[in-house]
Parts: sequence; C-alpha cells; structure tokens
Amino acid sequence: MKALRVFIVGLALALPAAAAAATEIRGLGASSYPEIRFIAETDRATESPPSVRENGAPVHGLEAENFGRAKSVFLAVDRSFSMRGQALADAIAAARAFVAAKPPKDRIAVGTYATEPVILTDFSTATIDADSALRSISVDPEHGTTLYDALVMGANALAGETLQARVIIAVTDGNETDSQATLDDTIAAAREAGAAVYVIAIESPGFTPEPLRELAAETGGRYYGAASSEALADVYATIAEELRRTWQIRYFTAARPGEELRIEARTPGIEPARATLELPGHAVSPLREEPSSLLPREFLRSTWSALALGGAVAFLVLVAFAFALAAPRGSWLRTRLAPHLSEREREVKQRREGERLPLTAGLFRATERTFGHLQFWKKLQTLLDRADLPLRTVEFVYLMSGSALVVGLAAAVLAAPTVFVLAALAGGALVPYGVVAFTARRRLKAFDAQLPDLLTTIAASLKAGHSFRQGIQAVVDEGAEPAAKEFKRVLAETRLGRPMDGALAEMSRRVGSKNLEFVLTAVTIQRQVGGSLASIFDMVAETVRNRHQFARKVKSLTAMGRASAYVLIALPFFVLGAVTLINSEYMSPLYHSSAGQKMMVIGVVMIAFGSLVLKKIVSFKG
Repeated sequence: MKALRVFIVGLALALPAAAAAATEIRGLGASSYPEIRFIAETDRATESPPSVRENGAPVHGLEAENFGRAKSVFLAVDRSFSMRGQALADAIAAARAFVAAKPPKDRIAVGTYATEPVILTDFSTATIDADSALRSISVDPEHGTTLYDALVMGANALAGETLQARVIIAVTDGNETDSQATLDDTIAAAREAGAAVYVIAIESPGFTPEPLRELAAETGGRYYGAASSEALADVYATIAEELRRTWQIRYFTAARPGEELRIEARTPGIEPARATLELPGHAVSPLREEPSSLLPREFLRSTWSALALGGAVAFLVLVAFAFALAAPRGSWLRTRLAPHLSEREREVKQRREGERLPLTAGLFRATERTFGHLQFWKKLQTLLDRADLPLRTVEFVYLMSGSALVVGLAAAVLAAPTVFVLAALAGGALVPYGVVAFTARRRLKAFDAQLPDLLTTIAASLKAGHSFRQGIQAVVDEGAEPAAKEFKRVLAETRLGRPMDGALAEMSRRVGSKNLEFVLTAVTIQRQVGGSLASIFDMVAETVRNRHQFARKVKSLTAMGRASAYVLIALPFFVLGAVTLINSEYMSPLYHSSAGQKMMVIGVVMIAFGSLVLKKIVSFKG
C-alpha cells in the first residue's frame, strides 16, 4: 500500500520529465569547465551508471555517484510564522521519517530558516543528532523567510564534505522575502558545491513557484508542489525512491570554449537521454575543413594521438637539450686551438674541470664576485668553517635558495595564504642554515670539552723538556676530533712559513671558542714577558675546568625555567594544530580572513619577544 501511495503522489505532482523519457538528464552545466556535470535519472534502479557519449564519442575518465548508496544531505526546514500549527508538525514528522529510513552511509545535517538561517547539526551518519534537532524546531514569532540564505549556507557546508554525491532538500510554504542572497547567488553556490536542490513547496493561493522551479532545474534537482502539509511524508518517500535511481555524472571534456556538446546518457535496456550544452567562452577558429597532408583532423582530435604527439615533441626537446650540453658552442674551435694555449690557461682549464658541478661553475664564480665582499657572505664562510663542512659559501647560498623555493612552492600548491607562503620561503631558507649552525655549535661544545685535557697534555710535554711545537704535535697524535684536526692545521700552516701566533689566532677565529681566546691571550702575554709556560697551561686548564663546572651548574639551576619556556612557546602551536585537525571549519576564519592572519602575525611576534625575554632570564655569561 505504501508503494501504491507513493506512486499516486508521484502522478499527482505531475512530473512531466518522467513520462517523457525513460532516462533523463538534468542540471547539465560547465560552470567548472573543463569539468562537465549533470544528473542522470533512470526509470529503475541500476547497479552500474549510464554510459556517456560526447558528440558521438565515448567519454573516458567518467566519475559517477549513485544518490541511493552514499550521499551528503542538507535538510532545510521552514519554521517561519506561516508554518505554525499542523504545517510545522507535519514537516518535522516527514523529515524525521526520511532521516530514519536513510541508507546507513548517508551523512545528514539539519538546518532551519525563518528571519535568519541556522545550522542545527553537523553532517553525520548517525540519526540521533538529526532526529533530536528536528524535534526541537519551533515556530519563529516574527514574520520573514530567508530561503535563499539557508540554501547558500547549506551549499557552503556541503562543499567541505568528502562524499561527492550531495543533495539539498528544502521545505517551504511561502515566498522568499528577507534573504541577502539572490536566486542567481543560490544557483551558483549549489553548482559550486555540486549539490542538487530538491524543493518541497506547500502551495498556497499567493505562492509563486517559478523561481523555485528554476532553482531545482538549474541544479539538477526537482520541484515538488504539495497541496497541503499532509502530503509531505509521501513527497519525502517519493524523493527517497527517486534518489535510488539518480546518478551524478562528472567528467573532463577535451572540447574547446564556445563549442556545442551533444551529450547522450545510455543505460542497457533503457531509452537513452540526450541534451545539448554550449561551453562558456568564445569559440576559436576551427580546423581547416580539408584534411592536412601531414596531420589530418582525425589525428588532432584523438586523445591518444594528441598524447603521442606531445610525447614526441618532449622527446625531441630533451634530445636537443642533451646535444646542447654535450657540444657547447665553439667546442670545435677550442679543440683546434688547445695545442697553442699558454700553460697558465691550460692550468685554469684543468682547475675548472676539476670543480664540482662544472655546469654551474660560471654562475658560482659570478655570484662570488658580486657578493663575496659583503659581510653576511663572510659570516656564512665562518659558519661553514666552524661546522667543518665540505661546502663552499656559494654552494651553501644556493642550497638555501633552493630549499626556500621548494618549501614556498609546496605552500603555494596547498593554496596557503600569502603570509604563509612568505613564511614558508623564509623557513625553507633557514632549514639548511639551522642544520649548519647546529653542527657548528655541537663541534664547538666538543672542542671546549676537550680543551682542559689538551692544555694538560701540552703542559706535561713542556715539563718533559719538549718545545711548544712538539707539545702541539703530541695533541695531534693523542687527541681526538675536532681538536686534533684543528691543531694539525696549525702545524701545517707553520711549516709553510706562517708565524705560530698568526696560526693560533686564525684557529681561534675559525673555532669561535671563548675559552680558546682566553688561553691564547695568556700564552701571548707569557711569550712576551717570559715565565714558565707549563705553569701557565696548568693554571689556565684549571680555570677552564672551573668555568665548565660553573656553566653546568648554572644550566642545571635554570633547567626548570628553560623547560617552562619550551612549553610556553610550543603550547600555542600545539593547540592550533590540534584544534585544526579536530574542527578545521572552526579554524577557517583564522586562516582565510584578513583579521585572522593579522592575529597570527601578532601572535608570532609576541611569542618571539617572549622567547627572547625568557632566554635572557635563564642565560648567564661569565
């Protein structure tokens, strides 16, 4: 009996399209060109989607979603003053029955509208939230209907859903009166979200159905006019039955803007449906009517032949590029002149050939000539020396630039705001710098930890009657890295004629140790005024040990303060990430609004300032 009642209601609602064709195409549009979207409804439920042909050719890459299997549904219930009494009760009862009978994978959200639209629940496969929200709906005591605003709000909510099949079902008993959105805005929002709008109207003598009919037709949904609220339950059942026979079709077209598409949807055993669509934009000049003797029109219009042609062009470009690198301009002439070049030019050529990355050697030399005299360039060179990395400064600079470009492009691809892209560029450049700086600090700490034992070794060598140079040689022979390597370099420089004081001063600049500067100052004074050098080394070794012990004591006393600083700095970022993962829609205004971005910038600046204050509090320099 229920199926018979649904059938009778369907006939009473006068669905002309259902009688016109066994398969129907609705909502055909190209607002997201080159993506083509439309709704295909068959006269019976099918397991496989209809096959689609475009201008007589089969469509490849077709994506089809059946509304009867899994979809996201936004239910918009009119609670305006005109719905008071039995009308609202019938609307709520019909909606609750629809929710209770939904497929298990359907995600449903509930909203209401009167003088303003409100979303009552989030999308969920559970029915308890939607049922409770529907039972809590009451009539708005003020007059007014914001149907368009409610539909735009529902479309925006559906745009963030993971399910591609999306439906809006709206119940109303009056004309639109107070919305800020227009009919065109509502249609555009629904199309952007890929949602089909089904409108159920309780028609009264003063009701105007034409705008709602246009809304349903443009989005691929349907308009249902009910004589009274008592028919709402049957209309909902009719919609549920229709959705089981409805497919949302999407594919990408290779047609050009301005061309006319002839779409045909065909289901085995069912009469096919046909529709035409003119693509947005201006038509380009067509191909020549007569076939080309080299590449005929059929070849150019075929997808696979176009891919083959593009692959052939790419291959030719790669071959040309390889030949260009293998045979630079003038190579034949240089080969003929090579026996007559001077010895100096031959040495320069050999040195260039021995460089790393010879293809970029010219670029590196030009960069060094341009920026080599700047102060930041010299600081980068000193940092690389302290980290003992086999990198030239120019290589390190381009490494930082490449890292900044990669991270910035990744942020841009993820559609991050401009502020985030700029921050990603800066952060990407700082990643290699941070790695090198960390390596340099670790090497400096290792050198400072070895320094007291090195001084003791030199003092013992001097007491045994050896010279200062022999004491350094003992450190090289018996010491560990990095001290042994640095002192070995000092000995190598002195063998080449550099004074010992200059070689030690250069080592101090290269290592960057304050304790080593203190040691060299004491040694320099002793060499100028005389005295027992061994005693000086013993005294300095004891002083350095005491400094290390005092520094470790200070570090242990400030451990709690440093831990608090780490927690206070990391806590805002942790909360930001956690809340974003839990509810990204709640955090969306912070990321995508001007005020939110300014707040994040101010927050980062305040965190940086607080970090400097906390670092000053827990730091001690003796």
